[in-house]
Amino acid sequence: MLGTSLLGRLRSRDPGDAVLRRAARLTLVASVVFYACRYGVGSPMLATYGLFGVVASGAFAQLPGPAPQRARILVSTLPVVWALISAGTVLAGSTWMASVGMLVIGFVVAFAGVGNPRLLGLGSAFQLFYILASFPPYDPGTLPERLAGVTLAIVVLAVAEVFLWPDPVPLSYRQRLAEAADGVAAFLDAAADVLTDPHGGDGGRDARRERASAAVAELALIRTPAAWAPTAADARDRALRVCSAALREVLAEADRLAAEAPPEPIPDLAAARLLRSCADTTRAAGRSLSPGAPPVDLGGLDAAVLQAEMAYPGGRDGRGDAPEVPRLCRDATALALAGQVRVLAVAARVASGSRLDDGDDYSGLFEFARHGPWSLYWRQFRAHLAPSSAHLHSSLRLAVALAIARVTAGTLQLTHGFWVLLATLTVLRTSAADTRTALRPAVVGTTVGAVVSGGLMLVIDEPIVYAVALPFTLMLAFGVGRLLGPVWQQALFTVLLTFVFAQLAPEGWRLAEARLVDVVLGAVIGVLAGVAMWPRGASRDLRHNAARYLAASGDAVEQTVQAVLGGPPPDRALHRVRQRMILVDSSHSQYHSERHDQPSRRVDWDGVLGAGHHVMAGAESLLRRNPPGCLAGWAPAAGLLRESARELRSAYDDLADQIAHGRPSGPVPTPPGCVDELDRIRPLLGDVGSRPSVRHLVEVDQWLAALADSLARIHPPPDGSSADRSGKP
Repeated sequence: MLGTSLLGRLRSRDPGDAVLRRAARLTLVASVVFYACRYGVGSPMLATYGLFGVVASGAFAQLPGPAPQRARILVSTLPVVWALISAGTVLAGSTWMASVGMLVIGFVVAFAGVGNPRLLGLGSAFQLFYILASFPPYDPGTLPERLAGVTLAIVVLAVAEVFLWPDPVPLSYRQRLAEAADGVAAFLDAAADVLTDPHGGDGGRDARRERASAAVAELALIRTPAAWAPTAADARDRALRVCSAALREVLAEADRLAAEAPPEPIPDLAAARLLRSCADTTRAAGRSLSPGAPPVDLGGLDAAVLQAEMAYPGGRDGRGDAPEVPRLCRDATALALAGQVRVLAVAARVASGSRLDDGDDYSGLFEFARHGPWSLYWRQFRAHLAPSSAHLHSSLRLAVALAIARVTAGTLQLTHGFWVLLATLTVLRTSAADTRTALRPAVVGTTVGAVVSGGLMLVIDEPIVYAVALPFTLMLAFGVGRLLGPVWQQALFTVLLTFVFAQLAPEGWRLAEARLVDVVLGAVIGVLAGVAMWPRGASRDLRHNAARYLAASGDAVEQTVQAVLGGPPPDRALHRVRQRMILVDSSHSQYHSERHDQPSRRVDWDGVLGAGHHVMAGAESLLRRNPPGCLAGWAPAAGLLRESARELRSAYDDLADQIAHGRPSGPVPTPPGCVDELDRIRPLLGDVGSRPSVRHLVEVDQWLAALADSLARIHPPPDGSSADRSGKP
């Protein structure tokens, strides 16, 4: 009954047996490599690096993608692994040189993750390779054995990833984008039907809207494992992030448009025709993200936009009926939606590897598509070399803690000093609160494991027993322990290590004692580093970066309005928004892996970040349809728009100040509908001399109203609950 209960508990925590299947694969590979090197070749050094090569690459590395892709990543890391082991072997002769190397390598390996999430997933494994090689005995002559052992381990593990119980592949981010695009397109079709026949039922509009909203919500980066998220600096990942932001804007504009349905059927409504074209383009953009699919064609959408502009009151030819405010609302919203659909389509082309055409040009939004990967990586690194970068803080904290641990272990001449650094690496988190939380399982689990393994070594002194038991301890440590929790994982990992070293360098029960002392020492160093260096983690950085991001967004809004009134283009202001977005997105991702402090929990972070994204994505699309200077010389319109822009910038600045101090804005009245919003510009619409500029005025005013709507949605959550509705990744 006990066994059945335990098995049921494990199965409930491991849907699809993914953890147990991976543990079984790791156990088989590690056992084969260790037995072949230790007993087949008779080399303890070869066996040590073979086993730790499997453990580091198979258990500590977090790799994305299907099995063949993970295998390619593992094999491609071999030159880096060789370099790390070689550096550690050469520097092991001096405690201080090895510690300096740990400081440099620890920082470089951790900080390299800002450019590519795959490097972030490999960070802990890379750290372990240097840590293991940087401890005595100092014997450069064994370097060929060390490299051979780790090479054998990684190659065999890569083969096993492909052919031995391969893991099921979850939906990729591209597939989720395609599903979201299909859902949004279905909602656009339903919204078009309602516009042309408001009495014919909603055509399943509400159900389609819920489906589209749920699919778009799944695109949040915090709902995506770090190794799978499109957070790399290269053009394709950046384009995927633009696709996600554009889909959110399309959904928001479609909501606004559906709310402005005419009271009577209008079969030939221009907004409905444009909406159906947008649905087709959105659907095609999602499908184009599949491997081998043709790029999305923008010809149909551009033709539909041109027809809608010609049908607009006071269109391109300056003729048209007297402006009707409801129609102005529908047409302006439909054109704004079409602009976001075009951004989505161009982003999908870039994400699929196509080059930008002259007609696809967006001066700032897709500026990254004109640069090579190394240039983009450098820009990402440079953006994070800032005092407010949470990733920089985490990398420095980890590097300093590991260097101190290496100095301590070398100065005390600990026999298994690398266990000190392993404990520091295991315990240290990005905030002091999380580090303290990880301390208890590490110490309690290691203590239990040391007592059990020490007792076994007092009773059993035959290495063959530990050789036979090795596969069972591997399976327990990497399968059962992981499912039962951190305490069990630490305890079983301690038993595993003592069983391994009982075959490599038998020391009896003192090996368990050494393991316990080393882990406690490493845990203390990790806790002290977590408390002394940026103890608040990403919470404080997130508030600071979000405040600067919102302030830059408010400035970009004002500069964009000045541009349509005849001022200079807002390129520099939008560039500042994009640069600050890099830091706030990084802080936000790290924040969701930590325990949240009370001021940060009161902030609606999804709404805050969405307010900034709306500015960046919307301004470029707006200026493409309403070029700089399009409203120059219309004094009444200029005065009204400048006043609206100043008020909106003030709202962004106020929100930024409240976010910086952990005090989000209070409830805001529900924004008025489109027709009500246009009441303030209604007196200007009868000015016949300004008729060719009516569309520009309405679109700019509607953009400002949409930005105000996004700010109005930011409100404090109920007391005691988190404002982050999307949950943890």
